Amino acid sequence: MQALPFATMAFILYVAAAIWQGMTLFRRVPPRQGMVRLIAVLGLLLHIPVAIKLVGQSPGLLPGFSTSATLLMAVAVNVLLVASLFKPVLNAGIALFPLAGIALLAATWLPNQGGHTGLKPGILLHAVSSALAFAVLAIAAAQAVLVGLQNQALRHHHIRGIVQSLPPLTTMERVLFELVWAGIILLTLSIASGLIFLDNLFAQHLAHKTVLSLLAWIIFTTLLIGRYRFGWRGMRAVRWTLGGCGLLVLAYFGSKFVLEIILNR
Repeated sequence: MQALPFATMAFILYVAAAIWQGMTLFRRVPPRQGMVRLIAVLGLLLHIPVAIKLVGQSPGLLPGFSTSATLLMAVAVNVLLVASLFKPVLNAGIALFPLAGIALLAATWLPNQGGHTGLKPGILLHAVSSALAFAVLAIAAAQAVLVGLQNQALRHHHIRGIVQSLPPLTTMERVLFELVWAGIILLTLSIASGLIFLDNLFAQHLAHKTVLSLLAWIIFTTLLIGRYRFGWRGMRAVRWTLGGCGLLVLAYFGSKFVLEIILNR
């Protein structure tokens, strides 16, 4: 299988889904959520075989930076599409769909390095919970950006444009905190399974990921406590969510990017 044509077609489909949803948000076209989901699903169906091929080409069972990125984005797109059937989160695809396409295209060009490790059941639990935590919290980050834009527009009394297209701010914030709750549960499972099943979670090659993941966990936990104890909402919730997600991105990709892409090790 030639990965590049599949990746290119997936990228085009992802971008098309994001553009239509973006135009819907700005009230340029009528909403077609079913069509957007279908286009994104077609992109995902092209995405998955490329990701599987890249994993098969990894020198070890632990994929490198580019393959890890495209795998996590595939999980994020899948979670978003499923969640959008029950919650108004499809607008998050405006950011996630193109990022998934870019990650997929990049993975077909960048060197694919990896380390050797065994996927025992406990390690598999850690890997799956980590991927799901990242996916859910990535959606939360996109949701937080929309909440921030909506909050700023309402503060300046701009009630046209995207404010008219989005659900009420209270609904958007409720969905944001539901995503954070789901993400923190999965992140807790990821950290706990890592402590139990990995030989040394604070080894040199894992220490940064462990510390940053713990810091992200503290940020999200503090946000939830602040929400239900002190009524935190609005831009404060947005900033804390984006801060926690930023730490997770550094935890998952920071050292891999430096070692594999910048230093080419």
